[in-house]
Amino acid sequence: MSDTNMRSATISVLVENESGVLARVIGLFSGRGYNIDSLTVAPVERDGSKSRITVVTSGTEMVIEQIKAQLGRLVPVYKVADLSKEGPHLARELALIKVVGTGNTRQEALRLADAFRARVIDASTESFIFELTGATDKLDAFLDLMRPLGLAEVSRTGVAAIARGKVAIE
Repeated sequence: MSDTNMRSATISVLVENESGVLARVIGLFSGRGYNIDSLTVAPVERDGSKSRITVVTSGTEMVIEQIKAQLGRLVPVYKVADLSKEGPHLARELALIKVVGTGNTRQEALRLADAFRARVIDASTESFIFELTGATDKLDAFLDLMRPLGLAEVSRTGVAAIARGKVAIE
């Protein structure tokens, strides 16, 4: 399988919010050797009865179609949507990024954070914690620039995604 046949897929799964559902979804991936690049889950109904799982994975078109079909057969899955293929969608991540440094590196970190619209949410004389929201590639680019400036720790939420326009998974 060559890399040219591979694609990334952002798959949204609407499920009943009950014990063990996430374990079954993860088990489907691990049992077949599929990689999960990002995983987020949260309730989406006011009463907490349904949750939305967003999985970013990659594979050939055949593998991604197989993943979607297998997810659709899991109980209690209501709907499976490949947002990356079904039309325009928005995908964002949140990251908390700790940078440790003093002097010029500290000033450079602040300058770059401003350029990326990262917010300083904690500061000490030797460190900053930045909050950055955006597309995965934006977060990756910011982290690459922070590494030589004292990147110490990163916590990322994973991708949250939603279709644009009137199309809805629910």
